[in-house]
Amino acid sequence: MARPLPFNIAVVSTVLFVSFTNFVCCNNGRRVGDVMDTEFGGFSVPLEHSFEVDDIAKFRVRGALVLKAGREPSVSLTQSQLSEEDRSKLKEVAAVDGLYRIRVPRVFLQADRQTERQMEGYLTAFVRACAMVESHLSDVISLHTDVSGYLIGVSIVTLPGACRGTEVEDEVDLEVFNTTLGVMAPVNAPGPETALFLERMDMETEKKGKNPQEQKSFFAKYWYLILGGAIFLMVSNSAQPPAGGGSEQS
Repeated sequence: MARPLPFNIAVVSTVLFVSFTNFVCCNNGRRVGDVMDTEFGGFSVPLEHSFEVDDIAKFRVRGALVLKAGREPSVSLTQSQLSEEDRSKLKEVAAVDGLYRIRVPRVFLQADRQTERQMEGYLTAFVRACAMVESHLSDVISLHTDVSGYLIGVSIVTLPGACRGTEVEDEVDLEVFNTTLGVMAPVNAPGPETALFLERMDMETEKKGKNPQEQKSFFAKYWYLILGGAIFLMVSNSAQPPAGGGSEQS
């Protein structure tokens, strides 16, 4: 007995839907450092950190930098809490004056430009682990870009930045990161005002041409002094007596 046509269409649609769903769910394998799609409509790249007592870096994910689409860099940060094991380890590293490191991949900060250039390694920065502990995980991370928006540097500082040996309760003060994220783009320096300088020189030259008084020679400027000196010499010479004496005749 032949089945109704609507029933056959429903069966085929169900099979296709299940197959498509399995493909979407299973096609999400990513390596650490790969650019990832996000539910925010952009991309994200991992923010990783490392703090080890033996000072050998072993990076693991701290959070993600979410890149928004647009001409200007728009980046936000999502982070997880530190586990109890990580809190204890961070305090141990701080006790031996070790380092707290972060790293991010070298990528474009515009989500719509990720295909223009492949990721080329990582950018790393560090602070003293004791500063990270005593600041209660309060840090400032700055991302530095070139003129095209490509990430060329990263820096991290803590607030406060000094280590004073203050006791910190890890269960209370070392759970949640308090991070300020900033993007530092290059600023074009003002170029030399060559055109304005040449214009001023032309104006000065034209002004001097209209005022010939400024172009007079030394004699033209001080003729009255020279003439007065000459007259004084003439008067002085005429007033002098004859050089020879007269002879008396009897």
